Amino acid sequence: MITYTRWPEDLARQYRQKGYWLDLPLTRILTDTAKRLPQSTAIICGERHISYQALNQFSDNLAARLAAQGLGIGDTALVQLPNSDEFYIVFFALLKAGIVPLNALYNHRQHELTSFFSQIKPRLLIASRSHEVFIHNDFLNQLTSQQLAPSLTLMLNAGSGDRNLSDWYTSPPATGSNYAATRADEVAFFQLSGGSTGTPKLIPRTHNDYDYSVRASAEICGLNQHTRLLCAMPAPHNYMLSSPGALGVFHAGGCVVMAANPEPSSCFALIEQHQLTMASLVPSAVAMWMQQPAEQLAKVRSLQLIQVGGASFPESMARQVLNVFGCQLQQVFGMAEGLVNYTRLDDSEEVIITTQGRPISPDDEVRVVDENGHDVPDGETGMLKTRGPYTFRGYYQSPEYNAQAFDTEGFYHSGDLVQRNSSGYLKVVGRIKDQINRGGEKIAAEEIEKLIITHPDVTEAALVAISDERFGEKSCAFIVSQNQHLTALSLKRHLLNLGIAHYKLPDQVCIVDSLPLTAVGKTDKKRLRETLQQSPA
Repeated sequence: MITYTRWPEDLARQYRQKGYWLDLPLTRILTDTAKRLPQSTAIICGERHISYQALNQFSDNLAARLAAQGLGIGDTALVQLPNSDEFYIVFFALLKAGIVPLNALYNHRQHELTSFFSQIKPRLLIASRSHEVFIHNDFLNQLTSQQLAPSLTLMLNAGSGDRNLSDWYTSPPATGSNYAATRADEVAFFQLSGGSTGTPKLIPRTHNDYDYSVRASAEICGLNQHTRLLCAMPAPHNYMLSSPGALGVFHAGGCVVMAANPEPSSCFALIEQHQLTMASLVPSAVAMWMQQPAEQLAKVRSLQLIQVGGASFPESMARQVLNVFGCQLQQVFGMAEGLVNYTRLDDSEEVIITTQGRPISPDDEVRVVDENGHDVPDGETGMLKTRGPYTFRGYYQSPEYNAQAFDTEGFYHSGDLVQRNSSGYLKVVGRIKDQINRGGEKIAAEEIEKLIITHPDVTEAALVAISDERFGEKSCAFIVSQNQHLTALSLKRHLLNLGIAHYKLPDQVCIVDSLPLTAVGKTDKKRLRETLQQSPA
């Protein structure tokens, strides 16, 4: 079993008594719907239409074949797949087999993947040969030579070649094999934190807590078997997976239609072709969609609900959504660590436009506190603390960080600055952590700074956020260098050679003589941001 920080017994008992925790495996989302609506379409991916019966059978086949290889409870898997039907086949198969997956984003590269290997030491890797990291065996050979993957016993490829993933799930093993999910109060899979220090930390999610979040989200968002959701954001994101995401749609018996990304022309074509009713987007994607000409916007008239989450959403843009798309808007503010807030479908227009919603559960405990930990009055800005039936109790194998992230009562400090009104609705006004939210992708400034200063010509570095109309925030790297000929291009090439994801590259680079310091000798990022505002690069 995977070791993780459990909920206190009194709270666990309470969550069961109130029906939040059902003590059922997360796979019941699929198996129940496959019994109820076997021939209904669960996923459309390109020309492929996958029924619930087929999705259930494919995941059964893969689970059985992995079990026949000796994989099961106690094992972990690293998965990196694009937005495709295979992502969900693999996800359910691993849960059925009791193998705990960590789903990397498809834009993660060697830097992030190496960290994931070292943290979970997977026995199984499922990846796409079309990904730049796995086209050749260089990265895998590096892992082997550095003994970073000592437990890896099996790799399945999405694509052609040996151990082709599709061959493993389209047919059962020659001989039967036994497999079972982990217990409902054990870890089902790992989510990735947004993180403000280093590469993402791992969030253990149990069957019980995640299943409750999915069920409650599907109800709040009014999902049913007629729901047809566009999946254009990364499938592993907590938002796209469970808020209500694909799992919420599968729970309700609807259909998920896959898109590679939120690029308007391809998404609009899918919406028109399949008469989609719902799309979940980040603000930068909404802005991109709203800029399309009227004849293109006419293609999305089937949409009944557009969700917006993942990053700060300006009120001015929220007001435009109602006019441009002519459908319901729902704001979502959540975190992979647990707490999710929604504006409700029957809320007033003003509430929907000016807030990021209220929590899912009556037992979501939310506090908004000042620097001394004292609760602030409604309407005033403070730091968000929370605990509840689906908010985790500790990052995986991170005792020192957990001591900072949680108080003695088990409340998680999210790092968000919020205002709460008298009805319990939250408005997100900023963050206290050193993190940049670039169109929903979280960038830990400290991680990138440490990589920048490995460049032989860089002596100091600071990464700060820049306000951006499309992405919400972009990044600017302030560099101290003795080499007058150092260029932004050479710095970015250096970072790419270190294997970081492309979205983490600084959008701007400013070379300065020195970095300003605070009174205690730390880099004064407030002054750096003010410099950018006064003299935009």
